[in-house]
Amino acid sequence: MSTMFLLSACETVQTTQSGVVGIDRQQRMMISAQELDQSATKQYGTLIAEQKQKNTLNRNAAQVARVRTISNRLIAQTSVFRPDAQRWQWEVNVLTSQEVNAWCMPGGKIAVYTGLIEKLNVTDDELAAVLGHEIAHALREHARERASEQRVAGSVISIGSILLGMGDLGQQGAQYAYMGLVGLPNSRSHETEADRMGVELAARAGYDPRAAVTLWQKMGKVSASSTPTFLSTHPSSSDRSSDLTAYSERVMPLYLQAKK
Repeated sequence: MSTMFLLSACETVQTTQSGVVGIDRQQRMMISAQELDQSATKQYGTLIAEQKQKNTLNRNAAQVARVRTISNRLIAQTSVFRPDAQRWQWEVNVLTSQEVNAWCMPGGKIAVYTGLIEKLNVTDDELAAVLGHEIAHALREHARERASEQRVAGSVISIGSILLGMGDLGQQGAQYAYMGLVGLPNSRSHETEADRMGVELAARAGYDPRAAVTLWQKMGKVSASSTPTFLSTHPSSSDRSSDLTAYSERVMPLYLQAKK
């Protein structure tokens, strides 16, 4: 299988409309949405069953109500980026865990960990920033894009190793080079897109988009990591704050209109 064949097997798609924040990067997908959705559904079912068994699923009614209220207001705005998202089978859960984390799986399965709520003492606006960011990843199908990219890269590296006789060490070096030059920068572009789309969703839902800046400042304080930007899948704290500040200002008219 040649590199050209692998690349031609990728479909160029535009998963979302650009919105006010102007997300218009085209994406190349080798894995179908159906394939990823099936995998995500299975993984989600397993995870939820485990949480139920451990009695860590939706234990605090007040927290669950709060997270679902904010999520529903954000979900109502997703049609700005992709109208079909209104037909997704959205679910929102709170998981009891000290981990500072939240996610939204393909198809709209959302989870927020109690550690994020309690350790960061998040305001509703900050929680909207987290949820908007995670929802944006799902709308943009970043998981599918990453899986497609890794499938192509893995095949290309394996083929190249055979053709060039690089052996195991050479193949490992090629994988590191790929992650440094392509893989990680692409991950950072995904984070930036999710940040920008997230502040627009929050603003349209009536949450102050500027809270995204204070949220990530709080995140930075609880994070033990000081990994340099070029070795991280996330933008550096200063880069992120600067970008979020600029894009929060861009969507402020949407927030002010929603608050009327």
